[in-house]
Amino acid sequence: MSNRKKIKDINNLAKILSAHRKENKIIVQSDGLFDILHIGHIRHLEQAKRLGDILVVTLTQDRFANRGPGRPVFTEAYRAEAIASLNCVDYVTINPSSTVDDVLRILKPNIFVRGSEYKNPLSEAANEITNQMKALQEIGATIAFTEEIAFSSTSLINRYFSNIPDEIHEYLTLFWQRHSQKEIDHIIDQFENMNVLVIGDTILDEYQYCEAIGKSSKDPVLALKYQSHDMFAGGVLAVANHVANFVKNVHLVTVLGEKDSYEHFIRSQLQSNINPYFIKQDGAPTLIKRRFIDGYSLNKLFEVYVMDNSGCTKEKNNHLCEYLKDQISNYDLVIAADFGHGAISLEAVHILAENAPFLAINTQANAGNRGFHTVSRYPRADYVCIAEHEIRLEKRTLDGDLRPMIKDIAKKLESKRMVVTRGRKGALVWNSRGEFVEIPSFAHKIVDRIGAGDAFFAVTSLAAAKDVPDEILGFIGNVVGSLAVEIVGNKKSIDKTSTKKYIASLMR
Repeated sequence: MSNRKKIKDINNLAKILSAHRKENKIIVQSDGLFDILHIGHIRHLEQAKRLGDILVVTLTQDRFANRGPGRPVFTEAYRAEAIASLNCVDYVTINPSSTVDDVLRILKPNIFVRGSEYKNPLSEAANEITNQMKALQEIGATIAFTEEIAFSSTSLINRYFSNIPDEIHEYLTLFWQRHSQKEIDHIIDQFENMNVLVIGDTILDEYQYCEAIGKSSKDPVLALKYQSHDMFAGGVLAVANHVANFVKNVHLVTVLGEKDSYEHFIRSQLQSNINPYFIKQDGAPTLIKRRFIDGYSLNKLFEVYVMDNSGCTKEKNNHLCEYLKDQISNYDLVIAADFGHGAISLEAVHILAENAPFLAINTQANAGNRGFHTVSRYPRADYVCIAEHEIRLEKRTLDGDLRPMIKDIAKKLESKRMVVTRGRKGALVWNSRGEFVEIPSFAHKIVDRIGAGDAFFAVTSLAAAKDVPDEILGFIGNVVGSLAVEIVGNKKSIDKTSTKKYIASLMR
């Protein structure tokens, strides 16, 4: 069989393997990224083949790699071709899922083979085995571990092929002298048992993908041809989803429009451990930010707001405020994702400031509120996370050192911690002792900036409530932000596993 003929669609491969099983062939499956093919991979696959008659290799999709900046180095097509060139491999397919569990159920191997790193029950890799074992039990398969030379593709890439700038390498070298991966993983694991309430504005991000076909014949405007569209749960919904991937239970309080509420869609997009409480704004639609996007480059052309930011009626606002008063003391952390579209009234702001055991706030400046919505609407906050342009809007200055501005705002809000995100310049963290820490950005591949700040805010709020050291707080935030900019809009939320994998990739 030629190398290219070994590469199969997963459904076709399932049929082929079914025929092999009828011939009493023993099918062995290995799974992985296999980005930089090295001797450790080759020996692993050769040992796997000796366990049976047919060796199948399932490859991680590019979009599920989660191995850090610039990964994978080779696309899934190139990686499949490289693996197929090995004589010991009979078939190769791309895993369409983020985990191997469902693929095991589809392909039904007799033996599933993992590398020696999965044998250590305390390793991060071993955490994946639990769900895999459930799938193997369902199909009557067993697991086997190979012993091979221990190489890390990530380590090899970071050492010989890395395109991370020298200044980032220098920072990471010093960072890992001060901290360990075990320390950071432990901090992230500690978030799990927190009780979190998230409140703020619901935003539905609608992406209308188009092709530019030229200038209109009648008017001096760009003509677009519609291609497709997508809708994502943004605003406070995205923040809640990020938080829900790190803690067991999240309570969400938000406002939907009574007209065109999209409630069914919104519920379908929320993580299963989120308990939502919706207030309906009379006669208003749920806010949609409709962006028209060039389908080839993903450049945004323009956007349209479908909104009514007049806020709820006095009666419904009073109901929301009473609900907050009743609930707020039950939570370790209250996150206010305030996009300035009316969900959090001034009355609600004061309830949050006066009653939240730990209050984290983000007041976003956007086209729908610019100039009318700044952080000073809050009288108090334990943790403040805003972008550089937002703090400059608050202080009415386009230039000048950020540090005095941060100190002034933090003093007025009686804050314990404040972070200013600066895009490609990274993040600047301040604490109540008057100390500043700068953490560089790790972002390498930028697909879409929408939602990156929300992800940063969500996860660093957990860290701030746990009084995590400043540098680690900013480091985790920039890791999460780097993952978020590789995702189109809020198509998926950042989870604990991908965060830990990204951190591990920066260490090696």
